[in-house]
Amino acid sequence: MKRMKPWLTLCLALCLWPASAASQGLPADLQAALRSARLPPDALAVWVAPVDAAARPRLAWRGEAAHNPASLTKLVTTLAALETLGPAWQWRTPVWLRGRIDPVAGTLEGDLHIAGQGDPTLVIEQLWLLLRRVQQLGVRDVRGDIVLDSSAFAPEAQDPADFDGEPWRPGNVRPDALLLNFKAMTLTVRPDPGRNVAWLSSDLPMPLSQDRVPLKPGPCGDARGSLRANWHQGVNQAATRGFTPLRLDGHLPSACGEQRWPLADPDPASFNARIVLALWREMGGQVSGRVRSGAAPLTSPPDLEWRSVALAQVVRDINKHSNNLMAEQLLLSLAYQRHGAPASTAQGRELLSQWLRDKLGSSGADPFVLDNGSGLSRLTRLSAQQIGQVLLAGWRSPLMPEFVSSLPIAGLDGTLVREPGRFGPALGRAHLKTGSLRDVQAVAGYLLGRSGQRYVVVALLQHPQPQRSVLDAVLRWAAED
Repeated sequence: MKRMKPWLTLCLALCLWPASAASQGLPADLQAALRSARLPPDALAVWVAPVDAAARPRLAWRGEAAHNPASLTKLVTTLAALETLGPAWQWRTPVWLRGRIDPVAGTLEGDLHIAGQGDPTLVIEQLWLLLRRVQQLGVRDVRGDIVLDSSAFAPEAQDPADFDGEPWRPGNVRPDALLLNFKAMTLTVRPDPGRNVAWLSSDLPMPLSQDRVPLKPGPCGDARGSLRANWHQGVNQAATRGFTPLRLDGHLPSACGEQRWPLADPDPASFNARIVLALWREMGGQVSGRVRSGAAPLTSPPDLEWRSVALAQVVRDINKHSNNLMAEQLLLSLAYQRHGAPASTAQGRELLSQWLRDKLGSSGADPFVLDNGSGLSRLTRLSAQQIGQVLLAGWRSPLMPEFVSSLPIAGLDGTLVREPGRFGPALGRAHLKTGSLRDVQAVAGYLLGRSGQRYVVVALLQHPQPQRSVLDAVLRWAAED
């Protein structure tokens, strides 16, 4: 007997798939989406329920199966923070002027101390304002050192390349109690066809190792793929020169317009000192000593205290743009507020796990794993039902408006802004958090159906070749009631 050809075997399998026991219980639309994506039914977990806690789930497909939720973890972190700290809570960054100040001469005969307490919003503009406050106190010439204190946090030791081998990605930067500008820069690459070069500039007042890259004929395609950040060369040079020069290899295709490329700094350990010194000098300030790490006089009242924006705004930034580093800063900040310095990732993880156990109640007996606050992990495990229970808790919370409005709107903003047509009837009618890792695609949030009924929707897809189209099909199906 002749063996059946492989392509025919696959075709028969796909044709018979809806009738298989494995897919019973899934709506026909979702079965068709799985067939089109060539994914097995057990790659998908779905939990859809009305926000009315008394109502039964509309669909629970493998709802209790543990999956890697990727960035859906941020739903737990941000709701826990809102309820624990309050939406108006702010980070504080104290500053001390230790020594005699001569406001006429503008001198400080001593040291300037800045102590970080986890503020994730100290970008270059906020740092400029903080240093401007120092100058308004009559200090332009620091005759001692500028001392930076990051001792409030003790995050787990990890190399930025450990997760995905891409240390230049801003999302891989490690947390820091004194986190300045995310320890990253935005590089602008501006083509100049007349000179056959593309000029490089940074948003930070720090030197680059080069001011141009070649411009070569060709279609744009993948502009970033044509330009490669030479991380290892930067680190080697940093060891001998005392600072990290960014080095780009490759070229920019001539068909590309101006490009903006966020890049993590290759030498994060020295970044804070370099950016503070560069910005202080750009503002006309002087320092006789060094900018260095050291202990702040924490037992003395600070001379000024910089305050961040409200937590609700930070939560919005975390969820709208799925900011991993801000989520990790938030996790450690929870630990710092409860335990003091040095706050560890393990302490934050336990606080978050206990909060989740309390929210899940009797269903909390089902196992889950929270490895960190961002979801940038291969270890975290949550079920679709558990994530749904968190969303229901968020809907019942007094802080529901702040929490729901922090999520991207389908097809309109945040991580859901691209290809709005794919959402069909869910366009503009859903607030959803997305998640994505290698082998993982996920979405969860609140969706208003055509009938006027609002649902909690959770869909997790775990497979070596996950297809976003399956999650889109879940949203369209839920929106049609």
